[in-house]
Amino acid sequence: MAVKPTKSGSRARASSSTPTLSVVVPVFNEAKGLPALHQRVAEVARYLQTKRGLDVEVVYVDDGSSDNTGDVARSLPAIPLDIQVVTLSRNFGKEAALLAGLDHAQLGAVMFMDGDGQHPPDLIDTLVARWLDDGYDVVYTAKAHRENESWLRRTGVRSFYTLLNWGARHKIPEDAGDFRLLSPRAAAALRQMPERNRFFKGLSSWIGFRQTRVDYEPAMREHGSTTWNVWTLIGLSIEGLTSFSVAPLRVASLLGLVLAFTALFFGSWILLETLLYGKDVPGYPSLVVSVMVIGGVQLILIGVLGEYIGKLLAEIKGRPVYFVAEHTVKRASESAKARPMASRAAE
Repeated sequence: MAVKPTKSGSRARASSSTPTLSVVVPVFNEAKGLPALHQRVAEVARYLQTKRGLDVEVVYVDDGSSDNTGDVARSLPAIPLDIQVVTLSRNFGKEAALLAGLDHAQLGAVMFMDGDGQHPPDLIDTLVARWLDDGYDVVYTAKAHRENESWLRRTGVRSFYTLLNWGARHKIPEDAGDFRLLSPRAAAALRQMPERNRFFKGLSSWIGFRQTRVDYEPAMREHGSTTWNVWTLIGLSIEGLTSFSVAPLRVASLLGLVLAFTALFFGSWILLETLLYGKDVPGYPSLVVSVMVIGGVQLILIGVLGEYIGKLLAEIKGRPVYFVAEHTVKRASESAKARPMASRAAE
């Protein structure tokens, strides 16, 4: 069983002046599509080595897959790039898998991309160019458009970012995805973030430095089906909101203020009608409705406070974000030596 690499030795190879890149790919039940994805990443790595002299490694983080994703990842050829396969002890979630990849990345710059093939590896060269040629520290991608998505989803995404950035000193770019490149100093800054409830889109934006956006068209998923559904997306949205915004608390305060003014107005109106016109005060129906509305609002506000308190409790406990069950490393140099030996043995 491999242990989490120490800060002193995990990135020894990143100390040279030559630019280097670690590609972190969290995978969950991607056994069928992983070989094809790795072949495309390897082709891009070979091109970057030839064009820019850029050393590249790929870090596959198996987030507790129920199929043989880990075995497939360990069988991939380490040519022309090094391969690390980090197998987590169970499914900890994508944010934890991204952190595991960041912790184990041994080279300078770090790139995050999904393992389902929807993040096109051909775009890696574009992101590297914006880093090396244009001097950007964070190069993030975003969907060029959402025309193929439902109206409800587009509205939900727009509402999420509006609420997330409401009153925030630093705005998180709308539609920004996890497919992004961080320069060595940006990756080092991200490693210093101590929180355990992580929202990488927000953290990568919050650290600052020079940032730029690259639009892209997501590719179609070739194998399997996505594990993201309405409830997981809502959970991720709540995670992002409570990590980077106090907007829910402000909404709660405003809602309480509106209800208080409404109750004051309604009470004053009833008093005037009773004194001036002699009308009877509305009875049981209005009382029940008022109690149910106020009770429902109070429960919602308690739930909002509970989300923040739950985050505080998780941070105070200080539990590790993930555990590593297995960690394997395959060096490209070792694979290159093994191939001629295998050929001579066959002769």
